[in-house]
Amino acid sequence: MDNIEKLDKVTVKFAGDSGDGVQIMGEQFGNVTAVVGNDFATLPDYPAEIRAPQGTTYGVSSYQIQFAAYDIYTPGDNPDVLVAFNPAALKVNLPTLKPGGIIIANEDEFTEQNLRKAGFESNPLEDGSLNSYRTYRVPITRLTLEALKEEPIGHREKLRCKNFFALGMISWLFSRPLDPIISFINKRFASKPEILGANLKALKAGYNICDTMEIFPVHYQVPPARLEPGKYRNINGALATAYGLVVASYKSGLPIVYCGYPITPASEVLHILSALKHYGVISIQTEDEIAAITMAIGASYAGALGITGTSGPGLALKIESLNLAVMAEIPLVVFDYQRSGISTGMPTKTEQGDLLFALFGRPSDSHVIILAPCSPSDCFWTAIEAVKLATKYMTPVLVLSDQFLIHSSEPWKLPELENIPNIEIEFRKNPEGFYPYIRDEKTLARPWVKVGTPGLEHRIGGLEKSHIYGNVSYDPENHDLMTKLRAQKVQRAVQDIPDVQIMGPSDGEILVVGWGSTYGHIKAAVELANSEGMKVSMIHLRHLNPLPKNLGEVLRKFKKVVVPELNLGQLSYVIRARYLVDAIGYNRVTGKPFNVSELLSFIKEEYKGLKTH
Repeated sequence: MDNIEKLDKVTVKFAGDSGDGVQIMGEQFGNVTAVVGNDFATLPDYPAEIRAPQGTTYGVSSYQIQFAAYDIYTPGDNPDVLVAFNPAALKVNLPTLKPGGIIIANEDEFTEQNLRKAGFESNPLEDGSLNSYRTYRVPITRLTLEALKEEPIGHREKLRCKNFFALGMISWLFSRPLDPIISFINKRFASKPEILGANLKALKAGYNICDTMEIFPVHYQVPPARLEPGKYRNINGALATAYGLVVASYKSGLPIVYCGYPITPASEVLHILSALKHYGVISIQTEDEIAAITMAIGASYAGALGITGTSGPGLALKIESLNLAVMAEIPLVVFDYQRSGISTGMPTKTEQGDLLFALFGRPSDSHVIILAPCSPSDCFWTAIEAVKLATKYMTPVLVLSDQFLIHSSEPWKLPELENIPNIEIEFRKNPEGFYPYIRDEKTLARPWVKVGTPGLEHRIGGLEKSHIYGNVSYDPENHDLMTKLRAQKVQRAVQDIPDVQIMGPSDGEILVVGWGSTYGHIKAAVELANSEGMKVSMIHLRHLNPLPKNLGEVLRKFKKVVVPELNLGQLSYVIRARYLVDAIGYNRVTGKPFNVSELLSFIKEEYKGLKTH
């Protein structure tokens, strides 16, 4: 009889060389986890080097997933289980493994040469250094080759199947069904029947061998979470962003023209949209960042949804053209998928370093609307809102996403399309009384005119224009007026921004303020703090310019305001300057998300200091 142990929460990490198929393993384990109804969150981690030397620590790729029988918000601080395909994977990830955690090591790769590459002086599987962990030495490579000895493919192709062998083992260990993975393999390798058959055989062999060889003394079950009723799917931020733009196109009746130059991590959104031509998406890979944004501006001038995406280094190159869109008052959406800087920095790591750049990093008084999604699925809703605000206020909207959001995934309840409001678009068609810079009294937006509309010929561009009439103007008072109108127009968007909502007590001790992808980690830490008897609240800002109109009032209700950010204190700087509140920052830039435990420790220290004064 099977020895089954029930758990309420588990964190698993797969790690190996870039060529070991670790990301596919993680993604498919996440898909199966979605099927069985657990709540989960993931953290893929890639090496920056495209072809790092095999077996080295800087070539290690990993995928972490936390899944549970209740709501969770993060991919977990420390894994309970580490699947290490080689010594380098063990070396890099062992420091994060929980004490007493499980190590499943591919002992075939623990050769003298690989141990030396990873920096081990002796074999950790034999020298007793892993005695504090539950270590299972499994000859994954040899078992895979043995299972596939009759398959009509080459040795190298057989070796590539070991990720599915290992996935079969982990599926058995955590009582996951194989059917979703089998469906994926059938679809992925449909054009290569021999490779398809080998991967299926490896998957099933890994699953079955856990019974025949009795590798593990126990396997585990995590009951389904009590999720809100509905249809769910596994989604990451890149896919959610792309789907949000497609829905925005449908709800506005306008085609998408997404222009981008390949740059990590923005490229993934461009790849996804390029496969959605049947939804009216026009995706253009340009020769550089400047071409990408100017093409998007041209698309908006012609009456389409002009959209571009990049990361920090690319945004720097787009700035002159972004200011052209501000001056011409063209609707434009720019996604900045932030990564670790500065310069090229650490392109496969995450950061929140571009907030001040987004707010102030342009010549002269140039104002844009700024949004920031807080989770992978929130990328869907933020994309729709960005299009709505850009078209309503005739101005660029800058969306600060980041590498963590783009690649991490979670369960997403599919929305009912008919429940998503339409985006009302009104092109000016009547030439009577038309001037290019007459403004809507409520929004201060100028009219949107499609190029070529009879009788509505007009001039826009980078030179200052006269109020209402749109003639080139060098008049000082006119320039002062137009600059103020463009700034006021962005601030008018506050009427479409909901008041910030306090999670926890409405006033009192400590308020934790966050923005962007730190949401889940802050929420988990605040909930733990309150469970320990502290009186801690949180707010999370999706709208960074303009800020919610009640933000100042909320900040002043608390004795202490703390702001965790993956930068050196950018939002806390804004809060101090805008509201004269002594916001206390908790800041680091390691290229990784916060751990919940470190945020909890920070909150405890601030709470302790509050009580001793």
